[in-house]
Amino acid sequence: MIEGELLLNEDERIDFVSITTPNNWHFPMARDFLKAGFHVMCEKPMTISVEEALELESLVKETGKVFGLMHTYTGYPMAKLGRDLIKKGELGDIRKIVVQYPQGWLSTPLEKTGQMQATWRTDPKQTGAGGSIGDIGIHAANLAEYFTGLRITEISADITSFIEDRPVDDDANVLLRFNSGAKGVLFCSQISIGEENNLAIWIYGTKKSLEWHQEEPNFLSVRDADNPMQVWKRGNEYIGKVSEAAARGSRLPSGHPEALLEAIANIYNNFGDTILAIESGQEPDELILDFPNVDDGVRGMKFINAVIKNTTNNEKWTSI
Repeated sequence: MIEGELLLNEDERIDFVSITTPNNWHFPMARDFLKAGFHVMCEKPMTISVEEALELESLVKETGKVFGLMHTYTGYPMAKLGRDLIKKGELGDIRKIVVQYPQGWLSTPLEKTGQMQATWRTDPKQTGAGGSIGDIGIHAANLAEYFTGLRITEISADITSFIEDRPVDDDANVLLRFNSGAKGVLFCSQISIGEENNLAIWIYGTKKSLEWHQEEPNFLSVRDADNPMQVWKRGNEYIGKVSEAAARGSRLPSGHPEALLEAIANIYNNFGDTILAIESGQEPDELILDFPNVDDGVRGMKFINAVIKNTTNNEKWTSI
C-alpha cells in the first residue's frame, strides 16, 4: 500500500491511514506509514509494549506527522463539557474519581467457538499482556485523565481470569493515585453478565460532583450539597457558553440523540483539521488539537504495564 501510494503524484496520494487491526500490528504499521510520510490514526492500545510506544513517540516527533489515537469516548460533547466545567473550577479541587467499564460478552469461553473478535482479544500474541485491562480498562483510565486533567501516578491492582484456560485477564479492580493527591477506583470487566458497554464516571470535588454514562451520553449530571441536581443536555445553547469544544462537537439540534458514531466523527474532524492546518503552514489551535495523541498512547501502555507488573509481582503500589 505504501509503495503504491508513493508512486502517485503528491496531490493524488492519501493524506493519512487508519489502523484498525488487532493490537500486535499497530506498531509496525504506524511506524512504516510515519516513516513514509503519512499521518496516522491508530486504534488503541497504541502498541503491545511500552518500548514500542516510546519508539513510536520518538518517531512522531521526528517526522512531524499528525498522530491520532482512537480513544472514542473523549469525542462525546458531554465528556468535553465535563472536562471544561472541571477546568473552570466548577467542582473545586478534585478529591475522588470513580470510573467503571463493565461488559459481559466474554462471560463464557467464546474464543473457543471461533468467534473472531473473542479469538484475537484473548490471545496475548495479538492483544498484548492485558485482556480486559488493555481492551476497556485503558478507556476508563484515559477518560479519568481526560475529564480531570490529572495524571494517574500509582496503582494497586487485582486482575483475574475467571474463564478457565483464558491466558489474559477478563476482570480488573484498580486503586488509583493521582498527581494532585486525588484518589480513585477503576473497575473493568468482560464477564459481568448482562452488561453491554456500561462505561461511566463519577468525579467528586470540594464544591460539586458530576456523573456521566456512555450509554446515555447526551446528559451530564452535576450535584452540589445545597441545590437540586442539574442535568445538562447536549445541543442546547447554554452548553456553548461554558464549553466551545462541546458545542463544536454537537451536530444535531437538542432532543435528537447523538452517540458513538458522532463521537468517532468528532475525533476524526479535529484530527483532519489539524492535518489541514499543518499542511497549510498554520499553527493548529487548542480547539482542534482536542483529540487523543501519541502521548496518550504512551500513558496507556504505561498504565497497562503497571497493572500487569503490580499483580505479577504482588506489589502494594506500582508507579506508572
